[in-house]
Amino acid sequence: MEAVQHFVLVHGACHGAWCWYKVVSLLKLRGHRVSAIDLGASGINPKRLDEIVSISDYVQPLMEFIDSLNQEEKVILVGHSYGGISISLAMEKFPEKILVAVFVSAYMPPYKSPPGTLILEYFNSTPVESLLDCQLTFNQGLENPPTSAIFGPEYMKTTAYKHCQLEDLELGKTLVRPTGLFLEDLSKESLLTKEKYGSVDRVFIMCEEDEVMKEDLQRMMIQNYQPKEVKKISEAGHMVMLSRPREFSQTILDIAVNYK
Repeated sequence: MEAVQHFVLVHGACHGAWCWYKVVSLLKLRGHRVSAIDLGASGINPKRLDEIVSISDYVQPLMEFIDSLNQEEKVILVGHSYGGISISLAMEKFPEKILVAVFVSAYMPPYKSPPGTLILEYFNSTPVESLLDCQLTFNQGLENPPTSAIFGPEYMKTTAYKHCQLEDLELGKTLVRPTGLFLEDLSKESLLTKEKYGSVDRVFIMCEEDEVMKEDLQRMMIQNYQPKEVKKISEAGHMVMLSRPREFSQTILDIAVNYK
């Protein structure tokens, strides 16, 4: 019989807790506790993007949730895509409350350089034309990196949701919201330390047909930042929790077996 675990699921850019709805159901059916978090100005969080002025504002709902847990409670923290940044900051603040951090085709930053470096690497290696109808905002001027972004419907159809059923694409198109990128905040030194962030075990789940977080970027992070374990979901696109919920749920359950 499986030990009951508490999974905390953290969405990526433009999404919300809603994108985990299939996985939440599957994990609960197996008897586990599951908490899917809406970050600031995301999902049904009531704040507007212009009220989220820092990365701290954005991740505040996650920080407050983990802080509210009983001192002896430990969770399996799962971050998707841009959610890798969010869970990294939570690992730094609450290393003692996290059994393992699972990066799902996600930004997995090093502690030796600012997390923003990884985001800049993504934009520098991604041709602008491949972003199709995504809308980027440049509040600091066009000569500086973008300050916020939202997926466009064509980009969702052909890239992010390429492997998803039509009804999940339509759900996503209805519910996505713009996300701040907070590169100024994330470019500061010492946001992540070896003593805290580096003390939490990390597992990376590769999505081998992800056209948002390309395989080359995933492999670069794995090679350079050395997670404890790597899992692969073959033929999986970016929104793996929607397109392959059963296989994805089993993958994180298999990971959880080693952490109690």
